[in-house]
Amino acid sequence: MKKAKQLNKFLILVFSLVWLVNGLICKILNLVPRHQEIVAEILGQEYAREITFLIGLGEVGMAIWIFSRRWSHFSAMMQIILVGVMNILEFFLVSHLLLWEKFNILFAFCFIILVYYQTFILEPKLENE
Repeated sequence: MKKAKQLNKFLILVFSLVWLVNGLICKILNLVPRHQEIVAEILGQEYAREITFLIGLGEVGMAIWIFSRRWSHFSAMMQIILVGVMNILEFFLVSHLLLWEKFNILFAFCFIILVYYQTFILEPKLENE
């Protein structure tokens, strides 16, 4: 079970880093302008920078929340909902701005499956030992 515990910790770290990098690097620091372009195309240009920044703050908050392991089931459900809704919207509204265009939704689906597996299958199995 040592490998399962290591996998669990690794997945928590990966999930936290995904949210941290997307929030801090891509949105707050605006090092990947495509994210602001997506916001501008969906919500309008006028406040795109401010909204992108706020989304980035939320993603950094999500990273901290995931890493803290507080209310982990609720955190996982929020990740699944946010990633699912965001990627469905982007698929239909701005797929031309996505890194892998319509294929992005496949990566999102894999992320959702991993979050579900880690939180609702792997972690409970480790707690029952």
